[in-house]
Amino acid sequence: MKTIFSMTALLLFLVPFFPLYGQVAANCSLNGIKLQGKVQIVQSFPDLKVQRVQAFPDLKVQWVKSFPDACGKWEEVNAFPDFKIQYVNSFPDLKIQTVTSFPGIP
Repeated sequence: MKTIFSMTALLLFLVPFFPLYGQVAANCSLNGIKLQGKVQIVQSFPDLKVQRVQAFPDLKVQWVKSFPDACGKWEEVNAFPDFKIQYVNSFPDLKIQTVTSFPGIP
């Protein structure tokens, strides 16, 4: 009984210290980054590591040519991005699915 109580207390103490990565907030942000706007794809020093998936994404992304003004609408640029991403195959910060309509949080 004493062991169960001490394990429960330890678990309750440690849970708040684990960051919640990969969870898009209701205001369409992740780690303080709004997930809309101008995006630059880089090979190093990204703001977010992104994995492209076909099912169960954290965010549905629509690539647009102009006006990336809604959640999940991204415009690719080479300079002056709102945030930078790097495509990875494992351990992403965010999983995305490319769509042609209805971008945003699934």
